[in-house]
Amino acid sequence: MKATVDKDLCIGCELCTQICPSFFSMAVDGVAHALAGTVPPEDEACCSEAAEGCPVKAIAVTG
Repeated sequence: MKATVDKDLCIGCELCTQICPSFFSMAVDGVAHALAGTVPPEDEACCSEAAEGCPVKAIAVTG
């Protein structure tokens, strides 16, 4: 599974960092980013939840 954040869509609400802080963090520019390309198995559930909860659908989960 891979997860990415579309920085052009992200509004910096920090929901993903609250749901899955081990995989998402806020960048200096005020938008979220994924800490790695491949999601570790222990983070798959929270990454999917973060993607579903993103208000602007900026998180893409594949695989």
